[in-house]
Amino acid sequence: MNPGHFPTQLESNPLELLDAVPLTEAESEYVEAARAANTLRGYRSDWNEFTSWCTQRNRAPLPAAASTITGYLSDLAKAGAKVGTMSRRLSALKFVHQLNNLTDPTANARVVAVWEGIRRTHGAPPDQAAPLMPPELFDVLAACPTTKTWKAKGRLPEPDLAGARDKALLLVGFVGALRRSELAALLIEHIDEHPNGLVLALPRSKTNRHGTAAELVVLPRGGNPERCPVTALQAWLHLAGISAGPVFQGVTKANKPSGRALNPESINVLVQNAVVRAGIDPLPYSAHSLRAGFITYAHLRGASDRAIAHQSRHRSLATLSGYIRVNNAWTDNAATTLGL
Repeated sequence: MNPGHFPTQLESNPLELLDAVPLTEAESEYVEAARAANTLRGYRSDWNEFTSWCTQRNRAPLPAAASTITGYLSDLAKAGAKVGTMSRRLSALKFVHQLNNLTDPTANARVVAVWEGIRRTHGAPPDQAAPLMPPELFDVLAACPTTKTWKAKGRLPEPDLAGARDKALLLVGFVGALRRSELAALLIEHIDEHPNGLVLALPRSKTNRHGTAAELVVLPRGGNPERCPVTALQAWLHLAGISAGPVFQGVTKANKPSGRALNPESINVLVQNAVVRAGIDPLPYSAHSLRAGFITYAHLRGASDRAIAHQSRHRSLATLSGYIRVNNAWTDNAATTLGL
């Protein structure tokens, strides 16, 4: 492989270059599962950006000297790159070097020192999606269309599948505190009935990449059928005739399920469109607003951090507190009583 070239094998077998012996079919399947597709695409983009920077400065990208990486990071920081972006770039550099059996240059003492300085100087709270929670959530749910009408003569109105899907997705995402990737990957086979509602057994997640044990998420039955995640999910599956495979699918113009799972990016769009239907500015909202909404709303209703983490599956309570600190800042604060 030529220095500075991101291996083409990464698209299908990201670790194939670690061993001269070709991977077996079974090994290839496991290797493909080692990195999410979005992660691999991000690594490729970051590597291409880094090699372009190296070419302009006549520096070798592979193996990269510590001074090359610190110079690269310094230029990114001065250009206003976010700390999260630079962190991802470092992960890409580490990955490509490991892929070629080379020493990880990001662990070099010079790189570590410069990186720590950048984080202290340029670090800022990460941008967070606004939490979507009651009462706004109730308005968004009420705005989901229920009836599909047709311009063609003779075709009677039908239940609006996209509206039923959106309502189920909003409620399941909120009550389940699910990430958009988890909503997109949810299968019928992951759902089990329980006397109190439904249980989702998620085989993989952001914090359980290797699927060592399924993470359990509960969907309790709600007292109001219009706001019950179980009722909404079962209604969508019944109307769409889905009994196996992806739970949340696209809906065709003919008002039929596509049979294909939604991708995570499209779930962002669906959430924003649902917010727009309720007459709310969509700018601060995304699919992550459902998870953030659950955490924030549960906290406001008195749930403990540990109880919230039980459903959200956060391993760090410090990370969990990041969702609720903004709302806490407004609670019992004298600045809100100045009467200006």
